[in-house]
Amino acid sequence: MGGDITIWVEVLALVTVTSVPLLQALGRRLLGMAAPPPTAAPPPTAAPPPADPGDPGDLSAAFVTCPNETVAKELARAMVEKRLAACVNILPHVTSVYSWRGKLEEDGEVLLMIKTRSSRVPALAAFVRSAHPYEVPEVVAVPVTQGNPPYLQWVRDSTDP
Repeated sequence: MGGDITIWVEVLALVTVTSVPLLQALGRRLLGMAAPPPTAAPPPTAAPPPADPGDPGDLSAAFVTCPNETVAKELARAMVEKRLAACVNILPHVTSVYSWRGKLEEDGEVLLMIKTRSSRVPALAAFVRSAHPYEVPEVVAVPVTQGNPPYLQWVRDSTDP
């Protein structure tokens, strides 16, 4: 038994002595591959010019509530077809609590989230008033001052000025 341990210790010592320099050389080689050669030019540091973000506030997100999904889809399609909106998200199953003619009301509705140019909000509101079944439809808009520049440009490109 004691001889077996001695043999294993000698084998381990031999493997350690022969493999450590090999592993060190391999490590140096791998680290050398990660760093540029000393004669190589440094990589360029200049960042590409930023995309034109447009004027802050030239885009808006508008919100309109509808009585059901059928009305919501009809209005959304018409807004996009008329280039009043680039995109309309339809969010089903919202609950609205409001006061109407002195009475507290609570109704299930569908919410439209509309991305458009701020300059198109008056035309959008006029369209909603003419096509919406509510006596006083909701149309509220807030300016979009930041976002993904390519997406914001797509909204501009997809709507009439």
